[in-house]
Amino acid sequence: MKHILLLNGPNLNMLGIREPGVYGSLSLQAITDRLTKLAEELHVGLECYQSNHEGDLIDRIHAAYGQKAGILFNPGAFTHYSYAIRDAISAVGIPTVEVHISNIHKREAFRHVSVIAPVAVGQIAGFGANSYELGLRALVQYIDSAEG
Repeated sequence: MKHILLLNGPNLNMLGIREPGVYGSLSLQAITDRLTKLAEELHVGLECYQSNHEGDLIDRIHAAYGQKAGILFNPGAFTHYSYAIRDAISAVGIPTVEVHISNIHKREAFRHVSVIAPVAVGQIAGFGANSYELGLRALVQYIDSAEG
């Protein structure tokens, strides 16, 4: 069985409370529960982790090396400036899909640039909590096609 790491960055623990007009009313736990069910349907294991700390996320990315087939990642605000996270993803070489609940390209100008996107296999943004499900499906399909 393939194992996927789901990472969530800063402030995503506040989903359902934080700006519901932008991020929706679902909690991170509700999103994780939906993804866990989808992972079962797709026959993949899913490990979920959220942190507000850059180093913790980097440690999880490093620990995934040789252990996980892919990473599904909502880096939150780290999307726009964390070269350390970008370098960690690049270093481990694990296929990574970047996801965002809101469409970062339709928001404030500082949110338009992702330093993560160049080392990710793809980016999904703007579909609310469904971005995670679309991202997981795309990641599993990508891994399956790469394995041939």
